[in-house]
Amino acid sequence: MEEMFEFTVEETAKKDRLDKWVATQLEETSRSQVQRWIEEGHVTVNGTRAEAKVKVQTGDAIVVTVPPVEDIQVEPEPIPLDVYYEDEDVIVVNKPSGMVVHPAPGHASGTLVNALLHHCTDLSGINGMMRPGIVHRLDKDTSGLLMVAKNDVSHEALVRQLQNRAVHRAYKAIVHGNFTHETGTIDAPIGRDRADRQKMAVVPNGGREAITHFTVLETFAGYSLVECRLKTGRTHQIRVHMAYIQHPVAGDPKYGYKKTLSCDGQALHAETLGFVHPRTNESIHLTAPPPPIFAKLVDDLRSSS
Repeated sequence: MEEMFEFTVEETAKKDRLDKWVATQLEETSRSQVQRWIEEGHVTVNGTRAEAKVKVQTGDAIVVTVPPVEDIQVEPEPIPLDVYYEDEDVIVVNKPSGMVVHPAPGHASGTLVNALLHHCTDLSGINGMMRPGIVHRLDKDTSGLLMVAKNDVSHEALVRQLQNRAVHRAYKAIVHGNFTHETGTIDAPIGRDRADRQKMAVVPNGGREAITHFTVLETFAGYSLVECRLKTGRTHQIRVHMAYIQHPVAGDPKYGYKKTLSCDGQALHAETLGFVHPRTNESIHLTAPPPPIFAKLVDDLRSSS
């Protein structure tokens, strides 16, 4: 059963960010949890949704609707993990295409979280029992590097780096069509698709800032190999942005063309991940080559071009 909390902002708090202010009012709730509620629309300011960074004003009426805890038991499973980095604070894995990151009602097994619970003795509990330690995510059919926090201090630090755009994330993608320029930047806000609530889209109003830089690495007949670098990290960002500029990711069943390359899901791989270690302040930079199926697609395109 969901809970509702109603607050009125006093004058002393008028310069606080919304996420910080709400977390202060709900003492047992972390700021990361509040940010997730804000993103999911569970927090309103004067009756409307707002971003976590908005500054609250004196007299603002803030309502927090806490969603009910989902009753689901997540069990450890001995699923092999391709570990690229691990210590007492952080683990980075190379997620295969086809693996879901975290469980959901009706899909409680075979996920990355199930594998992590078996591999690790403890993970950060900030995101609850279904998303322990998960700092960011990859779509089911997107392969590549993903970092996970082993404790709450690391979790908060890594989330801050993501919010401050200090995490380097570069993807390789095979996309439809050829380009007239070698580099480009897509700066177009992303929000829920008004025509299909299961999809995201570039929207003129109400979307969140989304910026993707891309470089064309290789050109084939009808396709291109590109590197995409995220400045922001919105849901389905690369897939939505590339489709927006008429170069959808090959094999993308949600945003791409029906006539495409023969592959299971989108040809998208999170190849590079760079971040500052939350304890040592060491710069960590990792690279995982695309999986064999992705490499074969590239080889086949080269051969036929």
